[in-house]
Amino acid sequence: MSSDAGLLLIKEFISKLGIERLLNRSFKTNDSAVFRYHTDRDNLLQMIYMIMAGYFEDDVSDELTKDPVFKAVLEKSALASQPTVSRFFNRMDEDTLKQFQEISQILRKRIYSIQMPQAVILDLDSTLLAAYGKQEGRAFNFHYRSNGYHPLVCYDGITGDLIKIQLCDGAAYSCTGVTDFLQPILDEYLNDYPTIHLLLRDL
Repeated sequence: MSSDAGLLLIKEFISKLGIERLLNRSFKTNDSAVFRYHTDRDNLLQMIYMIMAGYFEDDVSDELTKDPVFKAVLEKSALASQPTVSRFFNRMDEDTLKQFQEISQILRKRIYSIQMPQAVILDLDSTLLAAYGKQEGRAFNFHYRSNGYHPLVCYDGITGDLIKIQLCDGAAYSCTGVTDFLQPILDEYLNDYPTIHLLLRDL
């Protein structure tokens, strides 16, 4: 039995977009191992499905390892365990973040090839990601009155699609590094989609 049967529809949607093939080609952590049963692509897809289903903690992997729906969408006999997922996250670095940005741009191009928007509102803001341990960069944020990180985020204000997110220290001011954060987005739209009218809204 499983309470996450809706993931089967999401699996079909992800396959239609070709995300699995894209991750096979464009995503790889800094891993020296010759062989892994749980590949980088599979680990990333597992975490994506888990988050979509409302499972945000790594250790939930151990509880879901034999879940029939998760095994079906990942096409595996068992999920990666919590230690495997943690090692996977520890292998991520600056190059991994660049890969995520490139994958996001490829998917955006696919979507725009179906329907090019006339205008895009760049909603620029910061938010709080709560943290409960002693992680590097975690700090008390006086605006949110809570401990965590204070990332910059940019959404499409019309569709609600996330365009970019960048992790920042919890004590960082909301506009710290915003120019460097925003410039690649502007460059992408001005170079690849010159007919789209861009509007900037600072929340």
